[in-house]
Amino acid sequence: MVLNDLGRKISGALNNLTSAPVIDTATLDAVLKDICRALLESDVNVRLVQALRQNIKKIVNLEELAGGVNKRKIISKAVFDEICRLVDPGVEPFTPKRGRANIFMFVGLQGAGKTTTCGKFANFYQKKGWKTCLVCADTFRAGAFDQLKQNATRSKIPFYGSYTEADPAQIALEGVEKFKSDGFEIIIVDTSGRHKQEGALFEEMKEIRNAINPDEIVFVMDATIGQAADGQARAFKSAVEVGSIVMTKMDGHAKGGGAISGVAATGSPITFIGTGEHMHDLEKFSVRPFVSKMLGMGDMQGLIETVKDLKLDENVDMAKRLEQGLFTLRDMYEQLSAMLKLGPISKVMGMMPGMDGDMFKGSEQEITNKLKRFMTMMDSMTEEELDGDGKIFNKQPNRIKRVSLGSGTFPEELEQLLTQHKKFAMIVKKMGGNRGLMKAMAGQDPSKMNPSQMARMNQELSKMMNPQMMQQLGGTGGLQNMMRQLQQGGLGNIMSQFGNFGK
Repeated sequence: MVLNDLGRKISGALNNLTSAPVIDTATLDAVLKDICRALLESDVNVRLVQALRQNIKKIVNLEELAGGVNKRKIISKAVFDEICRLVDPGVEPFTPKRGRANIFMFVGLQGAGKTTTCGKFANFYQKKGWKTCLVCADTFRAGAFDQLKQNATRSKIPFYGSYTEADPAQIALEGVEKFKSDGFEIIIVDTSGRHKQEGALFEEMKEIRNAINPDEIVFVMDATIGQAADGQARAFKSAVEVGSIVMTKMDGHAKGGGAISGVAATGSPITFIGTGEHMHDLEKFSVRPFVSKMLGMGDMQGLIETVKDLKLDENVDMAKRLEQGLFTLRDMYEQLSAMLKLGPISKVMGMMPGMDGDMFKGSEQEITNKLKRFMTMMDSMTEEELDGDGKIFNKQPNRIKRVSLGSGTFPEELEQLLTQHKKFAMIVKKMGGNRGLMKAMAGQDPSKMNPSQMARMNQELSKMMNPQMMQQLGGTGGLQNMMRQLQQGGLGNIMSQFGNFGK
């Protein structure tokens, strides 16, 4: 992620507290100096950095702290809270309502990824069961309508635009009225990219706003923009009522702090962050989980929401089998299918405490292809084979040859699948049944979990991923080593580890 480098530097500064023999004013000043330097290097506005330093100094008054108080914990909490304050204006974003038209107008600079973000936004709500659509009111950029149409068609989302009408306000009005009459709930209007020095385009933006009267104006901000973010954000805020922000290109440039400055300038909350080029590369934003993830503490809320979307707690038959100690090849097939639906492995692993999702970049497609190849082999199995635990292949080896021929694979690959099934079963059984962690997560409402509940869930997940378990599954010491092995083709370990997500 774009702010991962910043997170590592801040975490490093806080870790220095652990090795410090005494926590005094000099120690605190040294830690704050490192944190402020990291923020400035990441292009966070200098005024915000100064305010953060002053606030922490006020909160952590070492001279007034009673003896026996855990000073390290107090300092770490103060730093965490103040970083959260940087990206939290304290304003609740607009919440769309079911059964009525919710109009979102997207604005932003040229090249910020606005049209792509509109498609991702529509795709996000469509997957949640909303009736979504897209309107292209960008008549300035050549190919804008074609790009929106392509994204909409790929996701099977209705769209509206025109190759002949030159008035963007008229196009926006016609599109909104059409989709309103058709009963659409999420109507997304894409507009031309503009710059604060382009007065005519800003007037055009106001005309579109007046024509469609949107429920929410979404400012799309490029996370790589740097120090220019502050001025641009203020210009948009003064022209129209920016209600929320979507930060794009969070998978890119190391200096993403400028986007934080932009948030402060608009006083509007971030609602989503874009983390890649694909339609699923849009994550709902929540301040504390975001900062926690940035600092390497994981994102339990995001993980719970991801698991909830799979509706794993509704698989009653599998739960009963797991309680009896039975994990079939069909169960494994369903788990692999669920794993692929979770999205990029780097995204999921980035939610884990102590994990860096960037470790998976570049190897995700290879891993996905291997998982799909395993599923192809299982597609060639009989009902009897799928509903068993794999022992039938040991008793009747001729079945291995038949399945290999039917799936176009080698017998050695099928033997590898059966080996992985045994390892997969080990950890899924451990987490399965009515008391399984993933079932518990699927039944949780993360918005109603208090910090202590979230911390306990985080702790339980960390226990499930301890180095001893990795060694039992054939690892060579620790989760990070396992991940490095995976990048070199060690699919066996990831099969074992990712069994967690199936149950």
